[in-house]
Amino acid sequence: LSFSHFRQILSVLVTVSDRMSDIGAWFNNIPPLTKTWFGGTIGLSLLGRFRLINPRWVILTFEIFQSFQLWRPVTALFYYPITPQTGFHFLLNCYFLYNYSLRLETGIFSGRPADYLFMLLFTWICCVIVGLLGEMFYLMDPMVMVVLYVWCQLNKDTIVTFWFGTQFKAMYLPWVLTIFNMIILGGGMMELVGILVGHLYFFLTFKYPQDFGGATLLQTPQILYDYFPNQRGAVSGFGRAPSAPRGGGGGGGGGGGGGGGGGGGGVFRGQGHTLG
Repeated sequence: LSFSHFRQILSVLVTVSDRMSDIGAWFNNIPPLTKTWFGGTIGLSLLGRFRLINPRWVILTFEIFQSFQLWRPVTALFYYPITPQTGFHFLLNCYFLYNYSLRLETGIFSGRPADYLFMLLFTWICCVIVGLLGEMFYLMDPMVMVVLYVWCQLNKDTIVTFWFGTQFKAMYLPWVLTIFNMIILGGGMMELVGILVGHLYFFLTFKYPQDFGGATLLQTPQILYDYFPNQRGAVSGFGRAPSAPRGGGGGGGGGGGGGGGGGGGGVFRGQGHTLG
């Protein structure tokens, strides 16, 4: 190799190293719960895609009880089959997962990892039960819809823009996405499960205590606070659901009482929010 060729190769290696450092810094800055969910989903799904694991061993089936395979409810959350037909849907789901989980963890659950973990655990258990009864092998679709639905309810008056410039309030976004998936993919049932589970959590945690004067039926167990204590400045338990600013507000994909975090361009755009 000539000296000029060596310099070109060295320049490429330095550029690649810088890009990898940027990706590593970005990933390390993701809040811990979102990072675990997002990273686990990417990792396990890629292992299945390249046949490094057998997908039959990680999907949700009744072999949990028949063969004592207790890992299946967990792996069914992280694994999604990547094929030429499902690849685009998987990428969209990863984008929704990252954006809306990030917004919840850095927004209304900021400084309260135990409360956010309890939300994920409660809704995950609900999805596992429905999945076993309804023979749903993968939990990515309903769980992503859960975090999207909860965020949209907490920011329901934020105006979002769908494809072709269609605008509507964020509270309608889960239904629009469900109808969209029904038309494009011929599915929609798992999204409906996610909406149902997300609404159950939102109703028990926010709507029933605040709008109907009922008791708070969902309380984060103390053991979660012991292992995931509140950070300085956080308030234990749940306060009132924030009133979202009408017409959006707050820049950088955050803003709003329940927003926070998650910017970048994408499929859906709101006024001051990037949705999807």
